[in-house]
Amino acid sequence: MVDLNSLKDEISSIGNKIKELKNMAVKELTVTDEIGKNVQDLLAKKQLYAEHNNGIGIDGKPFAKNMTKAEKKKQAQAQKQQQPNQQQQNQEQSQAPKAENASKKAAKKAEKAAKKAAYKAGGGAPAAGSGGGGGAPPPQQQQQGKKQQPPPQLAQKKAVPPPTMKRGGGFQVKPLQMVINPNAPIEDRPVVALAMAVLTNTDIDLELTSDHRIAQATLGGEAEAGDETPQIVGDLSMARYLVARSDKNEFASVSNSQQALQNAWIDYASSLKPLSKEQALKGIGMTLGHALFTKTYLVGESLTFADVALFGAMAWPSQSSDLAAVTAALQANDYTAALRWTTMMASHPAIRKATQLAMGVNGTTEVGGDLLEPLVSGMNLLEGAVPGNVVTRFPPEPSGYLHIGHAKAVLLNDYYARRYKGRLIVRFDDTNPSKEKEEYQQSIVEDLKLLGVDPDVVTYTSDYFKAIFGYALSMIENGTAYMDDTPQEQMKLERADRVESKHRNMPPEEAKEKFLMMNSGKEEGAAWCLRAKIDMNSDNGTLRDPVLFRQNLEPHHRSGTTYKAYPTYDLACPIVDSLEGVTHALRTTEYNDRDEQYQWIQTTLGLRRVRIHSFSRVNFMYTVLSKRKLAWFVEQGLVEGWGDARFPTVRGVVRRGVNLDALKTFIYSQGASRRVVNMDWSKFWAENKKEIDKQAKRFMAIDANTNVPLKVTNGPAIDSNSYLSTANHPKDPSLGSRALRIGQDVILETVDVEGIQEGEEIVLLRWGVVKITKVTQANGNVGSLEGEFIPDGDYKTAKRKLSWMIQTGSNPIVELTEFDHLVTKDKLEEEDNFADYVNPTTLATTQVMGDAGLKTLQEHEIIQLERRGFFRVDRPYRDGKPLILYMIPDGKTKSMSGMTGKLAHH
Repeated sequence: MVDLNSLKDEISSIGNKIKELKNMAVKELTVTDEIGKNVQDLLAKKQLYAEHNNGIGIDGKPFAKNMTKAEKKKQAQAQKQQQPNQQQQNQEQSQAPKAENASKKAAKKAEKAAKKAAYKAGGGAPAAGSGGGGGAPPPQQQQQGKKQQPPPQLAQKKAVPPPTMKRGGGFQVKPLQMVINPNAPIEDRPVVALAMAVLTNTDIDLELTSDHRIAQATLGGEAEAGDETPQIVGDLSMARYLVARSDKNEFASVSNSQQALQNAWIDYASSLKPLSKEQALKGIGMTLGHALFTKTYLVGESLTFADVALFGAMAWPSQSSDLAAVTAALQANDYTAALRWTTMMASHPAIRKATQLAMGVNGTTEVGGDLLEPLVSGMNLLEGAVPGNVVTRFPPEPSGYLHIGHAKAVLLNDYYARRYKGRLIVRFDDTNPSKEKEEYQQSIVEDLKLLGVDPDVVTYTSDYFKAIFGYALSMIENGTAYMDDTPQEQMKLERADRVESKHRNMPPEEAKEKFLMMNSGKEEGAAWCLRAKIDMNSDNGTLRDPVLFRQNLEPHHRSGTTYKAYPTYDLACPIVDSLEGVTHALRTTEYNDRDEQYQWIQTTLGLRRVRIHSFSRVNFMYTVLSKRKLAWFVEQGLVEGWGDARFPTVRGVVRRGVNLDALKTFIYSQGASRRVVNMDWSKFWAENKKEIDKQAKRFMAIDANTNVPLKVTNGPAIDSNSYLSTANHPKDPSLGSRALRIGQDVILETVDVEGIQEGEEIVLLRWGVVKITKVTQANGNVGSLEGEFIPDGDYKTAKRKLSWMIQTGSNPIVELTEFDHLVTKDKLEEEDNFADYVNPTTLATTQVMGDAGLKTLQEHEIIQLERRGFFRVDRPYRDGKPLILYMIPDGKTKSMSGMTGKLAHH
């Protein structure tokens, strides 16, 4: 965001520098060049200032870029050609007001009569232009008379025409797109309009856009067919438009007398705009002292447009600092009623939410005194999120185990709920007894713990079956749903061809009878289903009368045989989201077409609407995420179960060695982006390595089958039980140290000593430098070595830095397990038979000898075998059974040294 004050200082500084250079006695060539550069810089800075100040330059006038003589000549010619057209337009414009004069006068007269009647009926509510309270105008109007004039400095302002808002030469404000200037103060943003959108539950229809070029906040209206999108400018104008298009009767369809009273208050609020904040606050304080002496709200018994408009006239003091200043001023003047009303308004959820929406275009995270933690890297603001009022939900179907894709969904929901101090609901979407099992439900609970997710409440869609049944009946009764027995394949074709069902106009009484029969479990009800009556001609296929209810006689794992028909997810989800108080439904972009259907159901049923926040699903290369396909691998015995380390399930990736902090960082780095990409596992494993490296203790191990003995002639004898102390982690002393046995008889790995020469110095890691004194060959390879320990040897000059083991006969045997991808194709297409791409070799093991410290490790510990890689303990060493370590990929395709594994580091 450009700081205009700082930019103004820079412009002034450059201007002074140019003056100094021009005043120099001697004009050298370098000085002239410097003047030219500074002039160019000055012009660029002035243009930047104007671009971020609604086109107004630093001199307070509309900015005009300096032009060359050729450009000026070209502009003059263009203006000359346009002059006849302009004259014609001027004539048309001069005639237009005359044609409208009569209708305007009639409307003004009618409005004046209505306000007069409202004033009398309201016992003191202000008429348009009056001061309110008991018929006594505020002090400033007593002085100026009935017709209030703006202060001189404001009278000079010209009216700003509605902006056309174009981008790239053709972009215009779209229907229900609201564009806000991020440089405008809160009182100049469309806060009243946003509050009314929130109160009418239509704020989720708006697309909020930030653009510093817009002079006044602008809303795109909904145009008639073939017409351009109308541009609505001004906070109150936008508010009136949004209220008028709302279905909420308490705001859109009030009585005539109440409407007149509201209009009177709105006009009064509008009349305060030209005044200073101090003058407006004083007038409001005095007015509310009369109007709210025995009332809470301005009109009626609840919050109305009138209250919101007047709060806007107070410069919208909803944020803590602004509210403190306003309440202090009201208290100082003993405006008790105004103080009470202002405090109430500032704390109202709709006011807080509107403020968040208005300020969110800047990334502001402080509303009503709630200071939030900065967003983690990669994450986006949750639009319309009010701290303390956010409710998210994660609705898994208990038809399989959670996988890495589900992990993204639940972690995003959990993050937003925690950041905005709200609640997370985990709701089991158990609407299909044919697929769901108690086993899967229990596994999801366990997997959430593995992810570190602790929901505030766990619910079940099945708990709402009775309510959903009732809503389905109401849709039948009001003609927005019907029963259909069209076979599924035929229905699919008809929907594709936009052909209406023969039952679409079935009478509600008959549809209700069929619906009850279907729910009774009778055999003749099996062919019938409930369909929504939306729009069979819609370009959005999900609106072509989707199925809402079907018969299913399979016993439900929770409700048994109580129900014989079940709602689809498409019907159940929007209903339960609304009933459970969800504020933000996070859905993957694959549901984008269904979002309109979701909103249609909530609107049709008169439910509280829920804001949808889309994000892309996570796709990994060489990975299968389909529950059906994963189940196939289990059934074919290609893996040991749903928790196999080769599986992308939550328990599978955790068993493979995924670090929770790394997983969160990776998920958050993608944020709530809507761009679908196929992620390379190597990027994730590289992020994972950064985290596990911080805590992974270091150990050594040597291949148990291919090794070479080294005799350190001056080393301690084996029976001397000599040890040295070594740190468990070279960079973190807090992880402690352990004893490492040393002696004359050392084992090295064969691959490490290929080509070694007598006289060569090598480093035995964590011990010291050994000079090779003898190399014995066996079958063309190194068979054995002798060497001499050099206490003050130079680590840096030695080329070979090797892992080693003392030959004691009691070194623990360790089984290293490596894995590869389950499929050989990076991205499986829908038409692919995935069984054709099954990887024949996905697991390999290697036996090594490890140092004694490995015997102390516990299950799930993550360590590093130096020069081999990172490993997770899958089975600890016990009862003489080998320790089993699972290799954790590190994002590289090769190992850290010549100690390569049998498979690539996938």
